[in-house]
Amino acid sequence: MTHRRAVAVMVAVTLLWSTAGVVTRQLEAARSFEVTFWRSLFNAVGLLAILMALRGPAALVARVRQGGLPLWLSAVCWSVMFTAFMVAITLTTVANVLVVMATAPLFTALLSRFLLGHRLPTRTWTAILVAGAGIAWMYGAEISGAEPRHLLGTAIALGVPTAAAINWTLIQHASQRAGAGRPPDDMLPALLLGALLSAAVTLPLAWPLQASSADVAWLAALGVFQLAVPCVMAVTAARTLAAPEVALLALLEVLFGVASAWLWAGEQPSSSVLAGGALVLGALATNELLALRRPAGA
Repeated sequence: MTHRRAVAVMVAVTLLWSTAGVVTRQLEAARSFEVTFWRSLFNAVGLLAILMALRGPAALVARVRQGGLPLWLSAVCWSVMFTAFMVAITLTTVANVLVVMATAPLFTALLSRFLLGHRLPTRTWTAILVAGAGIAWMYGAEISGAEPRHLLGTAIALGVPTAAAINWTLIQHASQRAGAGRPPDDMLPALLLGALLSAAVTLPLAWPLQASSADVAWLAALGVFQLAVPCVMAVTAARTLAAPEVALLALLEVLFGVASAWLWAGEQPSSSVLAGGALVLGALATNELLALRRPAGA
């Protein structure tokens, strides 16, 4: 996959990811851990179908058996991301969760610098800082004066960028190990394992289940189209893009989330949201244009 195509894939991924907030607000009875359980369960079903089609039963089982520590560490990271995001979004506002997730590029850049030895170009560091400042500007008012449950939700949301940083670094490491005729490690089964872990952990906490049939339908759509499909796309793109670049592009989920809330939930963004969003878009666009002009990075 070319760099240009990988960037386009990540943009599509963030568009799909951004639908979670609006859809969650449509739920009637499902709450907190039950929301996470149903979404993770349908995510696992969708991933199983996708991976069976891509890999076949025998190859999928063999990869899970032979994956070793990296595959299972990635699975745990996916499980934390799947669980923490949905639990957090039921405790606090979508904006608060997205603000915390904006720290992912910085965490990823630091991990890839010290664990993988990446020398990040100045343009990437600048883009990370500007994009983070833009999102802080967009939603800074949401965090101040928050109730205890909002603070708890914000704290739980911190698990998402932390796990994401570790996960993208693991996937990047798996791609770097390829060479001398050795294909890159297949990290896609970690998605399925992560979804199963998330569903297994949250089921006891979600019992007794109270979701309506409409809730289950919404969460099935989230599990397959907001999670399974875009996560497979993201892992594929991460084989081409540097880990910090993946995390930086993932910030587009924040902007798309604002837009979807505006269009479908009637939440008109304030001037600070529009100004901060312009900073984020500018940082992303500048970084990508410079990367295309200087693919080696400098």
